[in-house]
Amino acid sequence: MDEIKLGKYRHFKGGEYEVLMLAKNSETTEKMVVYRALYGDREVWVRPLSMWNEEVVRDGVTYKRFIYIGE
Repeated sequence: MDEIKLGKYRHFKGGEYEVLMLAKNSETTEKMVVYRALYGDREVWVRPLSMWNEEVVRDGVTYKRFIYIGE
């Protein structure tokens, strides 16, 4: 999956986030996800799109790192 929807996502550990936009790294042109935590101080973060879409294995169970939950 090369793209994602803007909107709200749940991290496999339970936190909720809002994807604000997609961007490109100015040095590598790698696609990045710009997102905000929907809890605490609501900090804004970036993460490579490839990481956003990957699956994570924890305690023998495979999870999608982020699940889309709506707008």
